[in-house]
Amino acid sequence: MELSRRAFLTGTTGLALAGMVSAASAAGGTRTLRVATHQIEVAGKAATRYGVSDGSGAYGLTLDEGDMFDVRLENRLKVPTGIHWHGMTCPWRQDGVPHISQPPIPPGATYDYKFPATPPGTRFMHSHFGLQEQDLLAAPLIIREASLKGRDVQEVVVLLGDFSWQPPEEIFATLRKPPDGGAAMHMDHGGPDLNDVDYDAYLANDRTLDDPAVFDVERRGRVRLRIINAGASSNFTIDLGPLQGSLVAVDGNPIVPLTGNRFPIGISQRADIEIELPGDGKAVPVLALGEGRALRAGIILRPAGAAVSKVATTGEAAGPVVGLEQELMLKASAPLPRKPIDRSIPVALEGTMMGYRWGMPIDGMSGQPATVNQGERVEIVFRNQTPMSHPMHLHGHIFQVTEINGRAIDGALRDSIMVPPEATVKVVFDADNPGLWAFHCHNLYHMAAGMFSTLVYRGFS
Repeated sequence: MELSRRAFLTGTTGLALAGMVSAASAAGGTRTLRVATHQIEVAGKAATRYGVSDGSGAYGLTLDEGDMFDVRLENRLKVPTGIHWHGMTCPWRQDGVPHISQPPIPPGATYDYKFPATPPGTRFMHSHFGLQEQDLLAAPLIIREASLKGRDVQEVVVLLGDFSWQPPEEIFATLRKPPDGGAAMHMDHGGPDLNDVDYDAYLANDRTLDDPAVFDVERRGRVRLRIINAGASSNFTIDLGPLQGSLVAVDGNPIVPLTGNRFPIGISQRADIEIELPGDGKAVPVLALGEGRALRAGIILRPAGAAVSKVATTGEAAGPVVGLEQELMLKASAPLPRKPIDRSIPVALEGTMMGYRWGMPIDGMSGQPATVNQGERVEIVFRNQTPMSHPMHLHGHIFQVTEINGRAIDGALRDSIMVPPEATVKVVFDADNPGLWAFHCHNLYHMAAGMFSTLVYRGFS
């Protein structure tokens, strides 16, 4: 099955991607999601990539808080696949990770999932099979919060991605060659390594700024941007230009609102930003600046009758480095209850660009899983000993950031945390979801090169 690019998002209808739900979704019952190819356009050239759509052709899935996640996943690709429900606290056998929580889904086969759709907020879905995520196999998964019902706010979902004309297997092979072995690897020997892959384009809702998604909005309306960094290997900074926005949730979890016009978003992280549109009637670009590169992506918010000016795919300067300055300012609006730590797990983030080898030994032992007992309050201590940032993601759990480089904070609730070079970050969570869970760096190529482990509950079944 091949889906047209316009089926992904026309933009001109004024409907956010999250609002494009099928009748089956509205009526309840089992939803069907199909993994298939579709066409996009980059720099005037057509490209066939992967995607996940519902029965109506809309990409991704939107549910309401309190719904069941009742999904039949159809694999219409010619290769096996597996889709992970990122940020969901589902039972471990429903987590969608091939060879850990389920077998890969063969071509033409289906797999059923059913569990409470929790927690609410901005989540997403993506392949956890091979390097398919680089072929854009990701889509929004929105569990719309009950607290938003009745509010006069328009929701706009933005899925960011990084695009290369080079197949992901070739990218990975080039990265693993000696440093002079290919153009795909970039390393700044005078500082931290920001980008290993020299991407051809950055995307927002599968589109470049040459032909961006345009959302019709009210002249003085309030908009909630649900921004998802589904990039395989790219960090971004969201740039609102002269507008001020309020960051109200990260990784789908509410925070004490933080006002600004630039918000960093690491690989696999999400940012919910609310903005009030000015009454001047002008179109408003929302840009995603690539870390360390002038390349960028974005969307346009268009009040009725506004002209849409062309926005260049590159800016005048490289995008900011994504660090932890903002993270220090974030506070969960409903933090975890204070409890003594029952178990502290040290995780060293190690690696080298020579041969492109990465690892995350736990308790000093490579290949060892993190082990916990049900009911424990668990602390993870990430120490990054490499020249690259690592977006560390734990499946099946929500954790709270509690310490950054020795500074204690009542930080945000997250499922992915950036750990910059030479940084130490502590997070805590409650071991309340027994199973065997993937635990890894969310930079696709770091994960493929060895920065992958598991969290195992003792005695689970």
